[in-house]
Amino acid sequence: MKKLTLIVDMDEVMADPITKLRTWYARDFNKKYTDAEIAGKHLADVVPPGHALILYQYLNTPGFFRDLAVMQDAVEVMKCLNEKYDLFVVSAAMEFPNSLKDKYEWLQEHFPFLQWQQICLCGSKHIISADIMIDDHSRNFHAGIKRKILFTSHHNIYEPAEERVNNWQEVAQLLLK
Repeated sequence: MKKLTLIVDMDEVMADPITKLRTWYARDFNKKYTDAEIAGKHLADVVPPGHALILYQYLNTPGFFRDLAVMQDAVEVMKCLNEKYDLFVVSAAMEFPNSLKDKYEWLQEHFPFLQWQQICLCGSKHIISADIMIDDHSRNFHAGIKRKILFTSHHNIYEPAEERVNNWQEVAQLLLK
């Protein structure tokens, strides 16, 4: 029997760029935003006017994406998902061109069981079709995705979702039963 196709997003699903963004911002401006301050918002929406560009510059810094923390339990659950599904990691990385090499090397280091053919670094996820997609941005869900699973992140906590997971253990409970 053919395996179902599963697409998993990277940033704020497999990798944690927000902690690093907040750390760099605190280093440069002596202000660390709390979870409560960014709840339901993007960090760019809470920093002072003009500072969103600074966040963008951080994200486009060579090496920024190379050493991000891995989300808890992501490696173990992804290993199991890789056995059960036709698994692909899809990241809209083109917005930050310097991230391409970083993201690929990060995946090789932390998810060595993934083959290069399972990695898609693209500009828009709307070209992708799949049976299941896990993403922290509902804007990436479209008609070509049959089952849409929203991965909770600070910016989407108040957003309604057909299906939602808060962590990788919940992903396992939902997709590995």
